[in-house]
Amino acid sequence: MNKQGTIVRWDDERGFGFVRAAGADAGANTDVFFHIRDFRGGSTGPSEGLDVRYEEIHVGGKGPRAMAVAPLDYVDPRRPLPAELPRRRDGSKRAPPPPHVLAEMRAMGLLVPAYIVLLVWAAWTQRLLVPVVLSVPLLSVLAFYLYWRDKFAAQRGARRTPEAVLHVASLIGGWPGAWLARRLLRHKSAKEEFRKVYWATVVLHWALLALWLYSTPAR
Repeated sequence: MNKQGTIVRWDDERGFGFVRAAGADAGANTDVFFHIRDFRGGSTGPSEGLDVRYEEIHVGGKGPRAMAVAPLDYVDPRRPLPAELPRRRDGSKRAPPPPHVLAEMRAMGLLVPAYIVLLVWAAWTQRLLVPVVLSVPLLSVLAFYLYWRDKFAAQRGARRTPEAVLHVASLIGGWPGAWLARRLLRHKSAKEEFRKVYWATVVLHWALLALWLYSTPAR
């Protein structure tokens, strides 16, 4: 069922919120849940007070859910209309990932293999010590753990991991694990400013690595 409404609640840290249908009574239990992966809006993320269109579905006994949530003026001809969305096994419609997620997936599909090849070459030419190269995957494990711990703390109101720590983990070489955590855990994936800093750490890491390899002769 296609509807129009307004986002009345949005939790940027957890990546979900609620939309209220146009004309619905604010006192009634009519707010519909939606997740960041169900939002379409280009580079503009969800925000409270934003007027949107969406498709309301009902899955089992979990209550209504909003799919294909998008600003009223948002048009993306490259993507299927709500009626054409693929379906999950339970019959509910599945919205495709937002454009920025697709772009990141393509970038990682190129960067990670290139990174592995570069590290193997650096170890082969002894520009980097083999133990250093072998420790690189552990940095991704560390980054993933830090993201998981931060999301766990956010859900329980506990002490959070500073964003600077998450970015440092990416900068020193844990950027693949950080991206995987953002993707799988749905954590820090909707905050545009955080995404920009994250990708800045990726670029800086590659630049520093290239400078080291260029200035270090083969042995």
